[in-house]
Amino acid sequence: MSLSRRALGAGILTSAGLALTPEARAQAPGAVNFIGWSAAVDQVKAQISAFEAATSLRVNYENFPWAQFRTALVTRLVANAPIDVSWVSDAWLPEFAEAGWLADISDVPQLMRYNTEAAEYCTQSMTYRGKQYGLSYYGDHMSFMVNTDMLARAGISTPPTTWDEVVEQSLRMKQQGIADFPLLLSLAADTWLIEFVTALTYSFGGRFVDDQGAAVMADAGRGAVRAAAFLRDAIHRHKILSPGAVETGEINGLRAFGSGAHAFAIVPTYRIRALNDPAQSSAAGKIRLALMPKGGPSGTNETCGWIRFYGMTPGAKADPARRARAVRFMEFFGGRDTAGNYSMQKLLLTDVGLPSCALPLSEDADVKTFWERWAGGGAIVAQQSALARKKDVISPWFGEWVETSNQAWQTVCLGRAEPEAAMRTAAAKWTELRRAFR
Repeated sequence: MSLSRRALGAGILTSAGLALTPEARAQAPGAVNFIGWSAAVDQVKAQISAFEAATSLRVNYENFPWAQFRTALVTRLVANAPIDVSWVSDAWLPEFAEAGWLADISDVPQLMRYNTEAAEYCTQSMTYRGKQYGLSYYGDHMSFMVNTDMLARAGISTPPTTWDEVVEQSLRMKQQGIADFPLLLSLAADTWLIEFVTALTYSFGGRFVDDQGAAVMADAGRGAVRAAAFLRDAIHRHKILSPGAVETGEINGLRAFGSGAHAFAIVPTYRIRALNDPAQSSAAGKIRLALMPKGGPSGTNETCGWIRFYGMTPGAKADPARRARAVRFMEFFGGRDTAGNYSMQKLLLTDVGLPSCALPLSEDADVKTFWERWAGGGAIVAQQSALARKKDVISPWFGEWVETSNQAWQTVCLGRAEPEAAMRTAAAKWTELRRAFR
């Protein structure tokens, strides 16, 4: 059975439990109706005030907690609520585009011009079937982080450059009694798991699907098998990674790494500030970034990147006045403001630590100061960002497939399935869903 547009939104209105507010039903004349999740609210409000002062346009701003946001947004989109611009996750893009909930901006030069100043993975993450659907809110990637104090205590002068070296250095630390489990990975079956395992797979020179979208994850040479085998061996053979990793979510992994109990970890880059903040981390001042280690014979320093972006609704694009307001809003927030500055991206980094897709910001004095203070400099951040790639499994069926994928990776980590068998299970589910969508 194929997945139709109607099926993509089926049950949302009846299950959401979120009624449309009068404000959402009635569009205020001359205003931009913007909906986001409850993050960086103070910074968003400050930027809205700056936008209103610079353009004389008003903004109606609604936000919902992340856990409720997708349902709240889809409820409104299905009901044709007068939303002009919304925050969107890259993981939702194919589904939303297929359902007709997002407008293609490829024919809007005022917005497309920012691609020349954006990290490549960011632009790719907003593109579906050759069309672009937004401007970035923020972009981040998985980083390999090390505890320099623990390396020094083990007599190690430089961070590992390969996963084999991670094993060697970890075993050395175990032998010296420095750490029971030097490597920390957060492998709980939650929304973060696909980012962690994608970063690991890319570093082993693998991928989940080929350029045509066919599953190759079970391919021993170019799939995810080598990465899965590394996890199995790290837990059960080398014992450098705790068996409890399968129950460790991203936030608990962050706390564990910040406690100073682990030497190596894969962590979202934006967490570096918290890890080096004495008020939040016992390991503050000791955590530094290194390039993602290479794995196996075809290893790379590549990692997994992801973004959140500003998307315009088809209703806004179809109306000339709404379109003009929405474009100005998206440019002011996702591009340069009326003074020519990437003010929102800079504010999000310096205030809350969210990295940006805007490449010119790396030369900004305040941005350099931020990275110097919290990461010992921004060189590795820039190098790793240039090696970030979008998740290759983003698709209209991603939400359903990733549940099977998470289970497959967990069975490997628990020692209940061989890497090859687990990846065949994930590949079979991918192929089944891909065929059903056609």
